[in-house]
Amino acid sequence: MKIKYLFKGVLHLLIFIFLTATTQIGGIVYVITFLLVSYKVSKYKLKRTFVFITLYFITSFLIVPKVAPLFGRVKIENNKNLEAHNFITKLFNRNYVTPKLQEVLTAVSLKMKIESPTPKVVYLDANFPFFDGFPLLPHLSHNDGKKIDISFIYQTKKGIISNLKPSNSGYGIFVKSLKNEINQTNICKKRGYWQYDFTKYATLGSFNSTLKISEKATKNLMIHILKEDAISKIFIEPHLKNRFNIRNSKIRFHGCGAVRHDDHIHFQVK
Repeated sequence: MKIKYLFKGVLHLLIFIFLTATTQIGGIVYVITFLLVSYKVSKYKLKRTFVFITLYFITSFLIVPKVAPLFGRVKIENNKNLEAHNFITKLFNRNYVTPKLQEVLTAVSLKMKIESPTPKVVYLDANFPFFDGFPLLPHLSHNDGKKIDISFIYQTKKGIISNLKPSNSGYGIFVKSLKNEINQTNICKKRGYWQYDFTKYATLGSFNSTLKISEKATKNLMIHILKEDAISKIFIEPHLKNRFNIRNSKIRFHGCGAVRHDDHIHFQVK
């Protein structure tokens, strides 16, 4: 009997850790659910599930956006040319930034719209709503509201710009280096950094695998980002920086300790 209770305790602890690590607030909602629904009531498991889902949605979409500004973060305000790649980003509270970064996103998206109405600025992971230093796994640095990942812009085989992306997560479908370009992935993996391309396992499926990067549109997106004074750094793979022929000291190599950046653009503000 003691082993049974110990197993349940460990299981609940693991669920709490998982929910906290993936959503920041899920663990707390999980604990509150247990306080509200006793195991002594009938069908308590079903009722706990219902209460957890209800509380989580209320907290994520109604309460957190109101509280986050107290911690220097705001929920990204989408517009007609700025949106999250998928609902999971918003559901898991990974769409919070500092007001300064929000201003940059809005400005870049509006400039892109003026240039061409078709491609949208699509963001992937940003930051959690609370506490500097709280890690947004698996990222190393998305912990202060100042960082965000932006998707490349893609086109169909016929060269038509599309707002679709090649993977469901937005990550893991790489624009590989050509024979005459720097292959940073090989360099890093030979140095023992095995994790460098592990995001190839994090696509969550790839239903638009025929899409190809629009180098022209993606380059224009990077140029618009670089024009913003608040920008401090941009991370992208060396071979793409050279291919786009953009010379700017703000474009940096992120280091072998991170993961490859030929499936998205990472940028941050001061």
